[in-house]
Amino acid sequence: MTALLVVQGLRKRFGARLLFDIETLTIDAGSAYVLTGSNGVGKSTILRILAGLEAAEAAGLTFLGQPLGLSPYPKTLRQSVAYVHQHPVMFSTTVVKNIGYGLVARKVPAPEIARRVEAAMEWAGVTHLAARHPQHLSGGEKQRVALARAKVLEPKLLLLDEPTSNLDGFAREQVIGLIPDMTHAGSSVIMACHDKDLIGMPGAHRMKLRDGRLQIREA
Repeated sequence: MTALLVVQGLRKRFGARLLFDIETLTIDAGSAYVLTGSNGVGKSTILRILAGLEAAEAAGLTFLGQPLGLSPYPKTLRQSVAYVHQHPVMFSTTVVKNIGYGLVARKVPAPEIARRVEAAMEWAGVTHLAARHPQHLSGGEKQRVALARAKVLEPKLLLLDEPTSNLDGFAREQVIGLIPDMTHAGSSVIMACHDKDLIGMPGAHRMKLRDGRLQIREA
């Protein structure tokens, strides 16, 4: 497998407290990873660090073989990494404009935006919601819109924080069903979760954060 991301000596401190000290974190291209661990050990923090939303120490980092740093967060990672929060923030506008927001910010031509947004909505099963506003969406619908908003950016690395924690039944199954499509399309996915079905997803690598160290079990 080709390594997408390799981080050496990843450490996070809160004052004098060392939250974790990870010798090596390797993410292969087009692969799925499940990150587990007790509440408070730093699972979400790792995702936020990789997304450039939180500072940390790193002895070294390479992305597709290119040496980079974590601070300041490099443009290469900003354009290649998408993060979906456990409680996705929706803009006060329509679903279609929510999904296309990142492409507009990147100044992608309007016809290309329309094409990619339409494809992402169809993929996520939210085409019928295009004209709706977030306040009229269920939890599962918001999660699928958030995934479509991430997918439309064609990220090389997708970070999902507890993607099914607030969902039940069919809504949960719908979200779980979308994740393999991302890896099949070439994206790598890291999911911080407690969901047994995600943890047992065929082909997924298991990573457990415990006592500040990362334990890895291959798929």
